[in-house]
Amino acid sequence: MPLIPEEPQIHESAQGPRATPASGRTAPTPRPVPGPRPAAPSRPGRPGPPRPAPPVQRAPRDVAVAKPGPSGPAAPAASAQAVAPPQIQLIPASPEGALDAAEEAVDLLLDSGRAPGDVLVVTTGEQHPWAAHELSFGEASYWAQHDAGDDVFYADASVVDRAASRPVVVVAVNGGADTAATALPLALGQASALLIVCGDPQQINSVLGAGV
Repeated sequence: MPLIPEEPQIHESAQGPRATPASGRTAPTPRPVPGPRPAAPSRPGRPGPPRPAPPVQRAPRDVAVAKPGPSGPAAPAASAQAVAPPQIQLIPASPEGALDAAEEAVDLLLDSGRAPGDVLVVTTGEQHPWAAHELSFGEASYWAQHDAGDDVFYADASVVDRAASRPVVVVAVNGGADTAATALPLALGQASALLIVCGDPQQINSVLGAGV
């Protein structure tokens, strides 16, 4: 008889502690795991913002209606800028000193931040030494450098109409009165921002006008 009651007590005590820690441990582990998992779907559940998105789409429609309104007056403004002629600067110089004055003007342009490819130099008399040197290798090589557009380009007045327009054109009136009379208007048309003319002021004014 004493052995019988001891056995059920031993079985009960063994089952008791084993069941409680096992159940206690298992219960917390599944609970925290699903905890973060539903938190993740809660982030995609933020489709709340896409719901206000339809009004955002309506807003651009309203903006699109407003855009054509100002675009109307903006177009004439752009056309006015395109029609605006370039500024003209006159540097008094003799035919013998016009080329040196043009070189100084180019140096000042580059020092002020102008890109070399923005500048075209035109001579009305003797060719610039650079142009004469490059032409000695053939016109193909010469015009290839013009097309590259990454450096100052020197051209004779006879080919100024072949050169592409550049923001700044510098003309050295170093001879050829008749040539200058033809080249100056062409150079003015090739300059999109600034035309610098180095030469006799009276001669230049007679061609470009007294407003120079």
